[in-house]
Amino acid sequence: MDSAPDIANIVDDWLRQFAAYPAAHAALAPVAVFREIGAPADLSLVVPALAALAAEALARDRTLWIVTADDSLLPDISNALDLRLRPLCLVLPGADYAGSIALRATLSLLKSRLTRAAEDSKGPAWAAMRTRLRVDDALWRSCLAWSARGLDRETPPAAIGSLFPVRIGPWALAERLAAPADWVMLIQSGQLPETVRTPWPDARCTLMLATGFVSGVTSLVVVDEAIRLRAEIEVLGQELAEMELELATAQGELAGFTERYHALIAGRIADLDRIQADLAQAKMQRTPDDPALDMAARQAAARAQQTRRESAAYGNRDASGEHSTEQVFKPSNDLKKRFRQLAQKIHPDRACNEADRAWRTQLMSEANRAYRAGDIRSLDEVFALWLEGQHGNRSTLSGAVPSAPTSAGVDALAAEVTRIRQRLVAITTELDRLYGSKLYELFAAVRVAAKQGRDLLQEMAQRLDGQIEQANNELDRLDPVAVS
Repeated sequence: MDSAPDIANIVDDWLRQFAAYPAAHAALAPVAVFREIGAPADLSLVVPALAALAAEALARDRTLWIVTADDSLLPDISNALDLRLRPLCLVLPGADYAGSIALRATLSLLKSRLTRAAEDSKGPAWAAMRTRLRVDDALWRSCLAWSARGLDRETPPAAIGSLFPVRIGPWALAERLAAPADWVMLIQSGQLPETVRTPWPDARCTLMLATGFVSGVTSLVVVDEAIRLRAEIEVLGQELAEMELELATAQGELAGFTERYHALIAGRIADLDRIQADLAQAKMQRTPDDPALDMAARQAAARAQQTRRESAAYGNRDASGEHSTEQVFKPSNDLKKRFRQLAQKIHPDRACNEADRAWRTQLMSEANRAYRAGDIRSLDEVFALWLEGQHGNRSTLSGAVPSAPTSAGVDALAAEVTRIRQRLVAITTELDRLYGSKLYELFAAVRVAAKQGRDLLQEMAQRLDGQIEQANNELDRLDPVAVS
């Protein structure tokens, strides 16, 4: 049954109540409002409705706090958020150690999406975010520097919460961050203290949703080390899946461009380097005692050999360019969600032993291939294979990330946390390397030119053809004896 109309009705009701009171930054004198509202009859609609409320806040350029009693709803809310808007939403657990990791991952995700400047980072919400970051440029740079240092005991910049228009977290964290918001939605699950059930500071309207949820011991602020590690693994597993999705998407976008680049440009560069190497050799033979010409000939030959190898790796170029159309990678939201959900479950760094890790590595490799190919059916097949390997585990692809086995010792859990943390750092490093490469710089320039109605690669190919012709003419003018 389609629940979208019911979710829309719930959100419309919330919006009417928020809209009855102007934003906190409006010209009217602030009158803080607190109102308790009932939960929908179907509690399963609460999480998707909260995600839809976040999207509405972004669309209306409003800041929003979704304040929970503990960490129990955070993974579900995060998974329900629109993938295109997820980097604009700060989802933080209560404990400092897990919060710092989640915060660094969110900053990396936001930075990556801004750098890619693809379809999934367009629209009014992203335009507003870019404006926000330009205004708070010093804070943004300070946050990125804090993230890059990666020091667990270093606290993030105090105002970091204000960078994000939507923030989601437990009440203790929300009070500590103290970032103002236009709208505040308190999720009352029987654990919110009385002091929180009041108008939120600097908010025009605070709504409290009495959900009736029964929360277990899910806050990350716990004493037992094994429980703490399992909770951290759940949070990290979700952030890891988000970052794996971002990396796979960035690589997929670049892959299609790379094929066209090698079809149109790399072969021509190899041809030009070969001719220039012949020219350098011819000039050296004319004056064999000149060490500068000898060095130039050696360098030109080495460069020609390198570009020839690089071009050969991608086959022969299409000199006409007629069959070198770039295959633009534009994964659907459904494909992205499926890949993210699958990565949460099968990721090799969630393995319990080396045999399990090898199996998961094989599955993850196939999942990446299927995602790059836009093949949802193959992703489902990968999930089916993973289920078979779980010996009767009947969980579903849309379910939450399974916790580590309760029998796992503290050392094994700590090792899993370390692997996930290391992979998050590795993904961030790989994204930085990718975005800093000359090929990606060219990719970005080609996209800018395309918006102006220009085909930059074709223009480059035409210039190279002219240089090749000029170099051939120069070679022909040399003494035939010198080049024999």
